[in-house]
Amino acid sequence: MGNITKIVLTGGPCAGKTSALVRVIEHFSSLGFKVFTIPEVPTIFTQAGMDYLTKNRGFFYEGEKATLEIQLALEEKFTRMAQECAEDCLIICDRGTMDISAYMTPETWEEITRAVGTSSPELRQRYDAVLHLVSAADGAEQFYTTANNASRNESNDEEGLRIARGLDKKVIKAWTGHPHLRVINNDEDFDKKMTRVLKEISDVLSLPQPIVDERKYIVEVIGEIPEDCATSEITQCYLVGESGAEVRLRRRIWQGKVVNIHTTRKRISETEEIVTERQINNSLYEMMLALADPERMPIHKLRKSFIWKGQYFELDFYKDQLDGLVILETKGITEHKSVKFPPFIQVKEDITCSTKYYNYNLAKKK
Repeated sequence: MGNITKIVLTGGPCAGKTSALVRVIEHFSSLGFKVFTIPEVPTIFTQAGMDYLTKNRGFFYEGEKATLEIQLALEEKFTRMAQECAEDCLIICDRGTMDISAYMTPETWEEITRAVGTSSPELRQRYDAVLHLVSAADGAEQFYTTANNASRNESNDEEGLRIARGLDKKVIKAWTGHPHLRVINNDEDFDKKMTRVLKEISDVLSLPQPIVDERKYIVEVIGEIPEDCATSEITQCYLVGESGAEVRLRRRIWQGKVVNIHTTRKRISETEEIVTERQINNSLYEMMLALADPERMPIHKLRKSFIWKGQYFELDFYKDQLDGLVILETKGITEHKSVKFPPFIQVKEDITCSTKYYNYNLAKKK
């Protein structure tokens, strides 16, 4: 049996998922992977007669519960098929279990997951990565259309754009907390958006990747940060590892939930590196802290993640020995494209590629 990797491809309305699925199948099949794609279950249900906009609560509840049950069943069956394959397998889910929660109240979702015998943390952990493609309604409005999906309920007007943006943020919020959630921005060139999808999946598969620095800035917050941003507390420690490798432990806490990630980053040439991430439990996390690099201190920061004009940002407020340092980092904004800075951010200094501000170096004891 080869390795099995399960990835969710999700996003807001008109985000490019259909095109991305085609490229993923072609690209990774050509690299020797057996690629399975699990179809979008709500679309199947809608075509079969389910009405997700119904006012009938009983009908809605049974339909959404069945949607989750069928999603879980499909994933289980495809995983069993993959286990019989000799080659490495890639299972791509056209939306995943947590997408379902974005279309109902938290109370109804809690009721459904309890009835099915699961929970949100358990459902997130089913996948090795989640790739969220930002809706064209946010930052690429000229390309927004509802024509390519007969099951879509959002209209192609200002109200439809507003609803689509709201759904986009709800889906991201549903997946927030997954250790490998990556948000794929809109770009002037749609091909670059698709290339980012292939790169992120290659990352998960630990295939060699070009070394790319995300754009980073020292900033000052001069206005109100959007209320719908995702807020989390991060503790980052560096461990003693083999020569030439950077080994990191990261604990992220949000809404009382804890996720621990062990990351190894190793250069294999001047231009390429391999990054390996895995989620670990609290016991192993505590044990691995015994391997902490004595020359580096833990880094503590408060992170606020948000989308602005179709671009994804992470705003870090550093604490303790780095108190007062605020760094804004872009995610997946290509080099040629200008950054759409929010009005509540004032840029003090561009520190992209400045090794002084790498977390690995910021942690170094004076």
